[in-house]
Amino acid sequence: MPTRILPAVADPDAARAVTTLIGQLPDAEPAGPVTDSTQLVDTLARLAAGSLDELPEVVLVHERIGPVPALELIREVALRFPAVGVVLITSDASPVLFSAAMDSGARGLVTLPLGYEELASRVQAAAQWSTGVRRHLGGGADTSTGPGGTVVTVSGAKGGVGATVTAVHLALAARASGHTVALVDMDLQGGDIASYLDVQFRRSLADLAAVDDISPRVLQDAVYVHETGLSLLLAPGEGERGEEVTDRSARQIVSALRVRHEVVVVDCGTHLDAAGAAAVEMADTALLVTTPDVVAVRAAKRVVRMWDRLQIRKPEESTVVVNRHQRSTEIQPALIQKITGTRMAGVAVPAHFKELAAVVDAGRLHDLDARSTVKQALWSLAGELGLVKAAAEQGRGRELVRAPDRGALGLRRRGAGRQ
Repeated sequence: MPTRILPAVADPDAARAVTTLIGQLPDAEPAGPVTDSTQLVDTLARLAAGSLDELPEVVLVHERIGPVPALELIREVALRFPAVGVVLITSDASPVLFSAAMDSGARGLVTLPLGYEELASRVQAAAQWSTGVRRHLGGGADTSTGPGGTVVTVSGAKGGVGATVTAVHLALAARASGHTVALVDMDLQGGDIASYLDVQFRRSLADLAAVDDISPRVLQDAVYVHETGLSLLLAPGEGERGEEVTDRSARQIVSALRVRHEVVVVDCGTHLDAAGAAAVEMADTALLVTTPDVVAVRAAKRVVRMWDRLQIRKPEESTVVVNRHQRSTEIQPALIQKITGTRMAGVAVPAHFKELAAVVDAGRLHDLDARSTVKQALWSLAGELGLVKAAAEQGRGRELVRAPDRGALGLRRRGAGRQ
């Protein structure tokens, strides 16, 4: 049986050298190299979406891969795709690095310059390990073999555009449809999810920041299970503790959550820090919430350009959601799409803040009336993103329909005679 090998090498010359040497290995089936961490994770996720057997047995990660550092990338791959054997290619053969690589989940280490015998030995060992894991996973019906749950990040173009309300209701919609859902407040200095959901809990993201290996028990101690069934991971009560949550710890936390939940919704707030940037980069869907006014749309354009410059997210891989939309306003979704260069959500949230005022003041956002047009729009957005099961919504007295103008999913109450 051939061994499928996927190299992750940023430098073109190094990639050619690695690919040439892999091609000489017996029974090797090398794939075209990927050039950065985002492309590697996206490729593996796409393959895993088909079946476990589509994944390569071995992934070779070069030490200079970017933008995510090699060891952090190995940790993410090991957590999300446990049936893939990862081998680190590095010029540093010290015991310290070897130990760090093993702790991150690597199955071997190959030193530069590459030698045929050493590479063949490490690849063979990693492939054998991968085959054994797949055989074990194939025998257990309850074992997850996919890339884990869906991660959706919600960021605000600027303060006050409604990012937190959007994040909370996306999570509530997913939970109401039967998914296991984690809602993470990664607005580390000004997070409001606890206030919106009337929660007082002393544990936070900062308590997980210093943990090297987040076990189910450790995660359970830090998560608050809300009355709605949402698993909440809150921002620290003391804003200065937000600095403890680094990009590395954010990746580890999100990866641990997605392994144990079908949907993970992350509120990244409006301020871009290392933790939020890591979450946006990892996300399956990155939402950017704006309002249809000049100041907010300019802010959205700045955010999109900054994500692109920092190699966090390409504009075409981001989705803008328009909040407080009115048909009479001059700035419409089509214009915002043209300005930002992003995808646009098919659902625009109407400008009916009066519907929210009572539940926001009471800290009971989850009690928002089902007849609210804001709630219907946000839950429709959840359906558009694939977070809501249509059958579950039909059982609750509504049906998901496709809006004719923009191809969006809209919620229509039976017998209402209007959309």
